[in-house]
Order: sequence, then C-alpha cells, then structure tokens
Amino acid sequence: MDWNRVEGNWKQFKGKIKEQWGKLTDDDLDQIAGKRDQLEGKIQERYGLEKDRAKREIDDWYSKQDDW
Repeated sequence: MDWNRVEGNWKQFKGKIKEQWGKLTDDDLDQIAGKRDQLEGKIQERYGLEKDRAKREIDDWYSKQDDW
C-alpha cells in the first residue's frame, strides 16, 4: 500500500475521509496533514477504537479508493 499517494493528495482525500469518519473535524484533518499514524490516532480517539481496529478500517477504506 502506497500511503504517499494520500499524503501527496491530502486536500482531495480530506473530503473522502470526512465522509467515512464524520466525527473528524476540519481541524483534525488539518493537523493530520496526510500522516497515517496521526489519522489512526484521531480515529481511535474520536471513535473509541483499539489501534488494530483503526488500522484495519483505514486499510479497508484505502483499498476502496481505486479511482486514485
């Protein structure tokens, strides 16, 4: 998985991420700035998930982003 693609196109991905994880605020997304570990942490924090679960959810979401 090439997460660099997300980092490089963060502005475009922010909307898709917010659709998937609506509890993330615009400020959260600005702070995350495409960094996967920070996205995992914010999802854990906002949704009360364990680290492995947050990681799996991101993996699942990313695998569906085939239009990039």
